[in-house]
Amino acid sequence: MKLQRRFAIIGHKAPSSGEILLNDLPGFSGRMDVIARAINATLFLSHGIRKDSQIIIHLMGGNGPPRRVMFDGSKLRGVRPDERSISGHFKSLIKLRLPPVGIWRKVSSGIYHSGGDIKTTLNEWEKDNVKIYILDKNGEYSRTDNHEFMGFLLSDDNTFDENEKNLISGYEKISLGDEWLQGQACVTIIHYLIDSS
Repeated sequence: MKLQRRFAIIGHKAPSSGEILLNDLPGFSGRMDVIARAINATLFLSHGIRKDSQIIIHLMGGNGPPRRVMFDGSKLRGVRPDERSISGHFKSLIKLRLPPVGIWRKVSSGIYHSGGDIKTTLNEWEKDNVKIYILDKNGEYSRTDNHEFMGFLLSDDNTFDENEKNLISGYEKISLGDEWLQGQACVTIIHYLIDSS
């Protein structure tokens, strides 16, 4: 099945290497709780997995270079939907050698990692003819037009920094309301809008 929905989240404090403490996901582990909930909202249904969805997490924290982690719903196996289980996969994979920028290496069924940052991901999406939307409270109120491939970029509990704002300035920004919503809520709303259209 072709991927129809792609999500990308910037984890500004999430470590790209080093250590993740499963008992302290919000603090020491750089808000991995926020990331795990977004992965849950992207991929998990009450009784199954969304085969049409994919999410890329950008691990921008820690001392090493950025790392990207992709969860592909069409191939995902062996992942439980709770925060601790999802974060456990990150705990293991950030100890692996970082692949080159743009090269995706399989970690397990449906989980891959690569070097690179948000610019790398946006370039990949453009090559795949993905219609890219930036989720931003200050964007326009708009329902998304359905395309074969749609990509949605959002930040974690931090707003986009100045470099990121410059990078995404040319893409369409859409707002989901007057308040800053948590990432998993944004993902759920996007799924609803697409499912109901």
